[in-house]
Amino acid sequence: MRIIIRYFFRTLRLILTPIVLLVEKLTTPKGQSRSNEAQQQVDEACKSLALYQFAACPFCVKVRKEIARLNLNIELRDAKNNEQHRQELLDGGGRVKVPCLRIEQGDKVQWMYESDDINQYLQQRFA
Repeated sequence: MRIIIRYFFRTLRLILTPIVLLVEKLTTPKGQSRSNEAQQQVDEACKSLALYQFAACPFCVKVRKEIARLNLNIELRDAKNNEQHRQELLDGGGRVKVPCLRIEQGDKVQWMYESDDINQYLQQRFA
């Protein structure tokens, strides 16, 4: 019975993944516009940020849409298909859970989980 359930969910994921990615592509908002100088400052601030994510995770999609809306150049790290990124997430954050925003502040590194918390942080810092 377990194997049937496992294959059911794998098949469901195979069917839903392209749908989730297509919907994200069609519904991602345009980025806010800034002056060149302001955008350069934002880009510089984004160098200390990295988002660990899975491509088809709905919560990751939610964060990526907010990143697009705010016109942020945050590095996206695939924790599902890249073993190095997965291990960094496990070692630094303590668990493989996405989305996770890695925030460097000088010598200190903060790992922020939960899509709502990440979106709120990005809005407060860059909106």
